[in-house]
Amino acid sequence: MALGVLGLVLGFALGGALLLGALGWTLQRSVDAEALRTADAVALLTAEDALPDPLPVAGGQLRVQVVDGQSRIRAASIDADRLVPMLGPDELGPGQRQRLVVDGRRVGMSGPVRVVTVPAGTPQEPRTVLVAKSLSDVRHSLHVVRNLLLVGFPLLVAGLAVVAWRVVGATLRPVEELRSGAAEITGRAGAERLPVPAGQDEIHRLAVTLNDMLDRLAASRDRQRAFVADAAHELRSPLTNMRTELEVARRLGDGTDWPAVADDLLADTERLSRLVDDLLLLARLDEQDARPSPVGPVELGGLLRGVAARYPSPPVRLVVPDGAWWVEGDPGELRRVLVNLVDNASRHAHGAVELAVTGPDGAYHLVTVTDDGPGVPAADRERVFARFTRLDDARARDAGGAGLGLAIVRELVRRAGGTVELADATPGAAAPGLRATVRLPALAESDPE
Repeated sequence: MALGVLGLVLGFALGGALLLGALGWTLQRSVDAEALRTADAVALLTAEDALPDPLPVAGGQLRVQVVDGQSRIRAASIDADRLVPMLGPDELGPGQRQRLVVDGRRVGMSGPVRVVTVPAGTPQEPRTVLVAKSLSDVRHSLHVVRNLLLVGFPLLVAGLAVVAWRVVGATLRPVEELRSGAAEITGRAGAERLPVPAGQDEIHRLAVTLNDMLDRLAASRDRQRAFVADAAHELRSPLTNMRTELEVARRLGDGTDWPAVADDLLADTERLSRLVDDLLLLARLDEQDARPSPVGPVELGGLLRGVAARYPSPPVRLVVPDGAWWVEGDPGELRRVLVNLVDNASRHAHGAVELAVTGPDGAYHLVTVTDDGPGVPAADRERVFARFTRLDDARARDAGGAGLGLAIVRELVRRAGGTVELADATPGAAAPGLRATVRLPALAESDPE
């Protein structure tokens, strides 16, 4: 604010100086113009040899003399000196117009006087017309304006400073309210929002935007807390099983079937290892703001054959038409997508699982994983992609996973630029089964070359 007032003072000072300079220059031009008009009129009379004496020039602030080549006065106005020229011989230019400022005492006036010279007469009898006009009016006008500026500018600056202080204060008051509201936000659970000003201006839009950001941060914080709570719950289950097995085995002593205990502990360890791997993968995916560049082209036929070979029972039926089915992406991530989908289908299938590739569907190849199990109700098909989500009939932790498989599938497919959706394999049947369809961006067969 102080810098603004200082800038205002400097601006007004510069403007006042320019105003005084422009006013002085304008008044000086006006004096010169009047004096030259009078001199030109007298010169015209001199050229016509009709010069009266005294010269008919009115005004107490104007003096006129006509001198010859020897600086002798040939004619003068009523108030002009008839013996002493206004300018001496050394001050008169050789037949040219001049503008000089001389002491007014030379012509019987006070203060500075503007003297102009105009050549007149003939080459044989040259004359010079001298016209003197007092600059007292100019000095008086400048003095009045300067006093007005010296008095008015401080008052004007003070008034504008007060107005600016009030206006800036009123403008920044909502900003201070936003700052105070932000200082009160602690990050604890609960609705934390900034005050929104009533006016529909930039501050209002800023407050709305910041509140939207706080809502997104709160939602992210809630998701993180839920993720940590669910992860802790899932990790506790195998650890509890392992501890229970060991405590029972220790109490039984020599009657403990240690091979069976080892098998159970190994199963729980493997489940715990898979869960930790899934959690680390999701954490890595969450940290990556943007999808990295794809590793390279991937041939879906070979990828599907490799995945199907992992599942001898129940049999996985493979349907891969002849030809090359190229997509672009990370082979490891795409293999993880297919493994998770086939694992999910195998757990719920009654008899068989089908793994197929079809297309192209526009710019996409379609990969489908189909089973003949109970299927997923339409109302739950979007919910099952959420983390740690298991349907009621799949909550047995021995058969079901931790509810992370489909969540990982969606994240990896999205990174590959595709989509995944669920649908009934046989609509209307008692056991409609489930078909998972993955759409992956297709590449032309020539691209891998």
